[in-house]
Amino acid sequence: MVETFRNAWRVEELRKKILYTLMMLLIYRLGGIIPTPFVDTNVIKAAVENMSVLNMINFINGQNFSNFTIFAMGVQPYITSSIVMQLLTVAIPVLERWQKEGEEGRKRIAQITRYVTVALGALMAVGIILSFGPSAFVSKAPGALEYAVVFITLAAGTSFTMWIGERITENGIGNGISLLIFVGIIASFPGQIGNAIQAIQLNPSSAWFAPVAIVGIVLLVVGIVFVDEAQRRIPVQYAKRMVGRRMYGGQATHIPIKVNSAGVMPLIFAISIIQTPAIVASFMPQSAFAAWYGRWMSSGSWLYILLFALMIVFFTYFYATFTFNAPEISKNLQQNGGFVPGIRPGRPTGEYLQKISNRITFFGAIFLAVVATVPSIILVLTGSSSPFTATGILIVISVALETTKQLEAQMMMRHYKGFMKQ
Repeated sequence: MVETFRNAWRVEELRKKILYTLMMLLIYRLGGIIPTPFVDTNVIKAAVENMSVLNMINFINGQNFSNFTIFAMGVQPYITSSIVMQLLTVAIPVLERWQKEGEEGRKRIAQITRYVTVALGALMAVGIILSFGPSAFVSKAPGALEYAVVFITLAAGTSFTMWIGERITENGIGNGISLLIFVGIIASFPGQIGNAIQAIQLNPSSAWFAPVAIVGIVLLVVGIVFVDEAQRRIPVQYAKRMVGRRMYGGQATHIPIKVNSAGVMPLIFAISIIQTPAIVASFMPQSAFAAWYGRWMSSGSWLYILLFALMIVFFTYFYATFTFNAPEISKNLQQNGGFVPGIRPGRPTGEYLQKISNRITFFGAIFLAVVATVPSIILVLTGSSSPFTATGILIVISVALETTKQLEAQMMMRHYKGFMKQ
């Protein structure tokens, strides 16, 4: 990875993209130290420590929520709106038609997603303000102006965060939203290490757990990299054909099907969906729904673990349908004289590719579900938790690998000489 960045730095265009990405990430982190006006952050920090759902949101946002900065909402509204729009694309014919229109249609869907993000961020801001009430304000007797300033600040911070992510995707390196989550998780690691060291100092008898945790993290990193790089290669043979006086085809190649083609998106989607009811419950602490949710759906309950795992499996398959279109691939193969050895061209090839994709995706989905739920299972069985969440490590490694691959692909494009040069 270090060698890849060193080589990319030598290319002027890639160097500008890397610097642009770093500048935007720096702006995001600088916004993470600007507090929201009129808010008592000590009250917010106490609430985050007492509510596991807020702690998870705070972990992904890089402590922005506990410090209640102008980026306290983070990328949560954008992720939720993206999920809603992708689900509606399947259900609403107009959105499905736009999705198939290419770049122009996707721009329309992206524009609607932005509007939904701003609206959702505003609603979440209102919910947060009203749930904490006057106790969260410095004056303890806030007026309408103070409520309005906090509301506008949080809503504007959500819009600006979304803008930063989109600018990185368009003008920088990697997926902007994933990189913002990546930076937020990385920013949380030093604090988690400090908490772990402090816990060992207070309870020296638990020091044996430190080397075990280190070995476990190393094995987890190796397993994540192995699965993320694994792929099934479907052999493809192209028939020879005459076009004028030239002979085309005859070469052999393959179709790579990744085990984890969806990357970390199923995890991010599942976290956003499963945390939404918890956020609503935290805003109504005295309601019957909050009591039921706290009893049966806490992060240490078996029902929570089961639903979280099922959501990861569902979103893995859901996202795989967008990244691997078996009928379209089989159609392109047939039009270009390609075929899978032993499989008839056309519909049988599409069915064969879809069957292979479903099997591979199943393994990837189970892997993601196991990695994401193991810390919660350990918490239920032993009552102790790891300083690092497997979900956070998985997101960090996957985003780093994906960004490196994009750098390598762009370097390959710029070093390709073409058929006119020898």
